[in-house]
Amino acid sequence: ERATASCSSVRSLVAILSISGSAFRQRLRAKLDAGFEAPSRVRLELPAPGKPFFTFVANGTAATLLLPRDGRVLRDAPPAETLEALAGVSVSPDDLRTIVAGCGLTMGTVTRARTFSGGWAAIYADRGTMWLQQIEGEWRLAVATRATATSPAGPLEVRYSDYVAGRAATIRLRALIDDTVSGQRKANTDLTIRLSQVEVNQPIDPAAFAVDIPADAAPITLDELRRAGPLGK
Repeated sequence: ERATASCSSVRSLVAILSISGSAFRQRLRAKLDAGFEAPSRVRLELPAPGKPFFTFVANGTAATLLLPRDGRVLRDAPPAETLEALAGVSVSPDDLRTIVAGCGLTMGTVTRARTFSGGWAAIYADRGTMWLQQIEGEWRLAVATRATATSPAGPLEVRYSDYVAGRAATIRLRALIDDTVSGQRKANTDLTIRLSQVEVNQPIDPAAFAVDIPADAAPITLDELRRAGPLGK
């Protein structure tokens, strides 16, 4: 509870997400305008002069992705699958808000815990593990993992660093796969997310979680989006 005190009460969050790394082993770099609100609302936009490259909105169990420059739209799609096609990471809107807020991944029921030397502790749950570290005398969430067996999307790892006023300013998010050749687990997606201009628990206009779709926008499928590569490019 002490390690997650600064993030567990986050109901809404607005920030700029500076993202770098690779998704599906393709290089990726972007700066997104992001908004999150409980329950299950997300808006991500990649701005550009004139028209944004894309606008992604999730509201509950349905997501819309508008690609204004291509004149195409994906409607009523599963949010986690759409995010995976866009950025190589399959997470629900609520999990994404929790990750960005600094609380890691949904762990489920805690089964056991233990401490280690050097100011480390691990909390084991039925969906993954949380690693805590003492930093300047306070417990901080440093790493959270999601186990393979509890998610068909595969294992995830979240690492936090650069704490400012108790909140991590840098997040490393990795989607892992098991390499059948080497027998080792490696990252299929490896993203570093740096947060700036963060506002927490401020009212967000409900219109932010809607998309104005042009009448002539042509449909795009999830498979076509996957083939287009990270960020729909």
